Amino acid sequence: MKIIVHDTASAMADLLRLRAAERPDALREMLSPLQSVMPAAGGLDAVRMHLMGSGFRIDRDDPRHLAALTLLREAAVWERVEQCLDTAWQRLSDAVPDIRSADTVHVLLVLGNPDDELLTVRNAGYLGMGGFPGAIQLTVWPTATSLAKIGYAAAHELHHNVRYANVVWNPMTVTVGEQVVAEGLAEAFVRELAGEQAMGPWATTLRGAELDDAHRKITAAIDVAGMRNLPAYVFGDATAERFGQPPLGLPDFAGYAAGLRIVDAHLAASGLTAAGSTALPAREILNNAGVPTGA
Repeated sequence: MKIIVHDTASAMADLLRLRAAERPDALREMLSPLQSVMPAAGGLDAVRMHLMGSGFRIDRDDPRHLAALTLLREAAVWERVEQCLDTAWQRLSDAVPDIRSADTVHVLLVLGNPDDELLTVRNAGYLGMGGFPGAIQLTVWPTATSLAKIGYAAAHELHHNVRYANVVWNPMTVTVGEQVVAEGLAEAFVRELAGEQAMGPWATTLRGAELDDAHRKITAAIDVAGMRNLPAYVFGDATAERFGQPPLGLPDFAGYAAGLRIVDAHLAASGLTAAGSTALPAREILNNAGVPTGA
């Protein structure tokens, strides 16, 4: 597998110096490596998807953007993302030598919107998308956490990328079980690579009785199917409501923490690693963890 971390730093610096009317086309051009691999959600334009995904605004001049870009460059973020991805792929391919993957994975890192609370507060300044084999997008606003951990977020997304080159993902039939197992595996994989301190806040913040309650609710709904029904179970009520989905009484990223608990039970029962479990069906992982699933 060839991993290409595109030089979006230069592309964004050029884009931000254009007139506002010229920026949409420049953004589409910058995102084109992903669009060639990843189907547009519901036929949405790339610019609209960028803005819905907490990307930086292009309709106004904001001096914070170029300053943030400078911080990311000085922190060698692009180089660290590439290094983490190379290490992650080596670990995955060593663990499962015949594992399938995209021939090429295009990786694009974009600035986020500093006024988007979902990104800067709930996600500590960074988030990613890597479920389409061949495409990884990382969105980041520089914070102490995001600057320290963005490379590990890339490794998390690579785990998804490789998993879904081996496991079928269908938005009509995907279940709560698949989604939470995938998130738990990806965070357990980050822990294998670099220790618990490298993990994102998504899987480590929820603890105690609140985690117990979330785990009960999620495992009771483990066979709920259809991507449209899953946001609250995976991301929690606040994110679900942002995207027009009903709340279910679940805190932020409940599915990540519950998924990690499930995966840890699977790892203990099977003796496998998260890397070695990348291509396993969710049902096998859930069964190993003692979570009952439908027939």
